[in-house]
Amino acid sequence: MPTEITAVHPVLMARDVANAVEFYARLGFAVAFRDDLGAPRYAVVRRGPVELHLQWADPGQWAHAGDRPAYRFPTPDVDALHAEFAAAGAFVADAGRGQYSAPADTPWGTREFHLRDPGENALQFYGPLAAGSSHATQPSVAADERSRLR
Repeated sequence: MPTEITAVHPVLMARDVANAVEFYARLGFAVAFRDDLGAPRYAVVRRGPVELHLQWADPGQWAHAGDRPAYRFPTPDVDALHAEFAAAGAFVADAGRGQYSAPADTPWGTREFHLRDPGENALQFYGPLAAGSSHATQPSVAADERSRLR
């Protein structure tokens, strides 16, 4: 039997790590580590079991603004999390960006909203559809994800 892998800790690129830490603090993440208190170039933030690493990157390393991976976060209550983030001011710079800037049911069978952090990393928060949703009965590639969230 293969050895278990217990977690993944993605490293998100940041032009300004201190600014990224402040952004994630508004999302409810706490600082677990930073290499320098005044001008960090590497930091770790945590919210519950989720751990993200933030690393300084020169803007020239990313030739295209959309040249970033998307990070997906499962949550049992998409609407409540969106309201929490909105109350914390997480959407000020991101207002009106994209089809899923507010919680919406997707054709692939999840309910989700998206935002970008100050480094333009795409953050996607998703969960199960509400009973009675028009998408709830459609087959979906996300069926396994929905069953884990219930």
